[in-house]
Amino acid sequence: MSSSELEARVHEALRQIVNPRTGADVVTNGQVGSVEVNEEGRVHLQFSLGQEDPGTLVREVRTRLESLPGVNRVKIDVKLPNAPQPPQGRRPQPHSVPAPVPDARLSEKFHHTIAVSSGKGGVGKSTVAANLAAALAAQGKRVGLLDADVYGPNIPLMFGEKRKPRVTGAKGAEKIVPLEAHGVRLMSLGFLLEDEQPAIMRGPLVSGILRQFLEQVEWGELDYLIVDMPPGTGDAQLSLVQTIELDGAIMVTTPQDVATGDVRRAIRMFERVNTRVLGVVENMMGMACPHCGGHIDVFGHGGGQQLADDMHAAYLAAIPLDPRVRAAGDAGTPTTISAPDSDAGVAFRSLAEKVALAVEGATV
Repeated sequence: MSSSELEARVHEALRQIVNPRTGADVVTNGQVGSVEVNEEGRVHLQFSLGQEDPGTLVREVRTRLESLPGVNRVKIDVKLPNAPQPPQGRRPQPHSVPAPVPDARLSEKFHHTIAVSSGKGGVGKSTVAANLAAALAAQGKRVGLLDADVYGPNIPLMFGEKRKPRVTGAKGAEKIVPLEAHGVRLMSLGFLLEDEQPAIMRGPLVSGILRQFLEQVEWGELDYLIVDMPPGTGDAQLSLVQTIELDGAIMVTTPQDVATGDVRRAIRMFERVNTRVLGVVENMMGMACPHCGGHIDVFGHGGGQQLADDMHAAYLAAIPLDPRVRAAGDAGTPTTISAPDSDAGVAFRSLAEKVALAVEGATV
């Protein structure tokens, strides 16, 4: 079969795939970009995923094309929603900090490492990190969650864990065994401190603890290591990018300007250390009034979308303000597990699918 004949079959197969959001096929929707087919049966295409499209749509495209006679390999380059390209002529920011030199051994140990960050506290960063990790684990991925917020470690509470981790190995070569809950391997300074004991330490100690958690915890082989970062642009952020190669950072914000302004600075920080920003998650994006059912924009509206557009980043998810999310965190059962069909649960699962597409690329 010639490449032109196979390409015609590929286009015909794509026209049979219907996007459930629009009711039209993906070709009519304009989601299919360039399609290349060679004589060896290799197919390479560009595919755009809309903001509310299910991540499983890409898998459906792959499965359909791989089932065609004559197709031996399918590679899909996914463009995530609302990720405009920087204007022509825009020059990269000059580095004001040393370029990172990550440890190659650590980078091999974790297939994908993702930082969940923000410029401001109180925006729900740990909630997003916990639900992202739980959603990926529910997909069958091997997932670890490192709580890098040593001053305010919240991951133990959000996963309902109060045990102390075990230490194994000979003296001088000890390893810490991470705890596991809801299919996620966990490590946090909160597991090592007594209740209400504060972590009083300067920056160098914070950096040392972070490196210890990366090197001396017996994580095993992981598909994903999610790192819940402290707010700001300080020692923890710089230590992480200089210790391990990141696949990218997810930036969490709430809609109001006081949050988005801080996140803008945090995005610039990651740019200056050559770390990819995967996109923006807008948390606490309005709520339904429990009395009248109307929509209330408690923290304003549209700030996260505007931030993503201005910073040329993908707008990954809008998480509603829902009392059940708070209750799930306090109860130690992430929303994506305790209320998977709620608006927030669906949004968290969609976020996990889009993150997987962004970092796995053609292997999804």
